[in-house]
Amino acid sequence: MRDNTCIFCKIANGEIPSATVYEDETFRAILDLNPASKGHTIILPKDHYKDVCDLGETAAQKILPTAARIGKAMKKSLGCTGFNLVQNNGVSAGQTVFHFHMHVIPRYEGGPAMVSWEQQASNPEELQKTAEQIRQEL
Repeated sequence: MRDNTCIFCKIANGEIPSATVYEDETFRAILDLNPASKGHTIILPKDHYKDVCDLGETAAQKILPTAARIGKAMKKSLGCTGFNLVQNNGVSAGQTVFHFHMHVIPRYEGGPAMVSWEQQASNPEELQKTAEQIRQEL
């Protein structure tokens, strides 16, 4: 299902021009207008899903193989030596467009490896408590 007010729905369905890298019946993959590196691609489902928690089963089954295929092509065509797969959910996680999408970000020798995060100390008891809290909701 599409959301006629969603910019990513419009791009994914060809209503707004983009530099398309890949397209099939489920996705359109486009170059990011504000890339983290040369070749930075965003995979957009053609159907509207707010985030990964809303993602349909078919798209969920196909997204990782599609991202891997694009990443492999980037390594051959652009000469990158690796790539990051990034997917943000919610404002606090950095999601700015509320249409599920996955970034495939090529990484080059000598360049940054990925966006880093601040590591926090932990203790075994707190880890067990947190694990139990999550398990109870599964």
